[in-house]
Amino acid sequence: MKTEEYFKNLKEGVDEIYFLTNQAREKGFDPVDSVEIPLAMSMAEKVVGLISTIYPQMMNSGITERILEFESEYGKLDPTVVFKIADEISDQKFCKFSSMLESIDAGIRVGMAYSTLGVVSSPIEGYTGIEIGKTQAKKDYLVANFSGPIRSAGTTASCLALILIDFLREKFGFAKYDPTEKEIK
Repeated sequence: MKTEEYFKNLKEGVDEIYFLTNQAREKGFDPVDSVEIPLAMSMAEKVVGLISTIYPQMMNSGITERILEFESEYGKLDPTVVFKIADEISDQKFCKFSSMLESIDAGIRVGMAYSTLGVVSSPIEGYTGIEIGKTQAKKDYLVANFSGPIRSAGTTASCLALILIDFLREKFGFAKYDPTEKEIK
C-alpha cells in the first residue's frame, strides 16, 4: 500500500466514524448533539483549533490559510511565521476582539501554539494572559502571566514567547518594564 492510499483510507475511515458518531449524537442521549472535536488535517488547523477554545471567532477566519501562506514563503516551523501571524492577528485582520489587549493576547497564543506544533497545553494553560501595569514613570507596560504548564512548551518555545510579547509590546507602543533597585538586587 502506498503512502497516499494509506492516508486516503485513514481519512475515509475517520470521516465514516464522525458521520456515525454524529448520527448517534443526534438521537439526544448525550448533552451535545454533535461531535465537538474538530478534525485538524494540518498543523495550522491544530493551532487555530487549539486557540479557538478561548477565541471561537478565530475558527474559519482565514488564519489557517494565512499560516500556510507564511509557511510556503518562509518555511515550515520558521520563527518568522510566529511573528508574522501574531502581528496580523493583533491587528484584527481575520476577526474582531473585544479590545486591543485581547487581540494582542490572541496573537501571542497563536504564535506560541505554532511554535509548540499545536500539541501542548502551554498556549492556553501555561501562558495565562497579559495585563497592563504601570511603570515608575506611570507609563503603561505589558505584564505577561505564566503558570506551571508553560514547562510543556520547552525552553526554546518559552523564550520565543517572551520575544514575541516584547515584539508586540513595542509594536503597540507600551513602555518597557522598569524594575526598582530592590527588585534588581
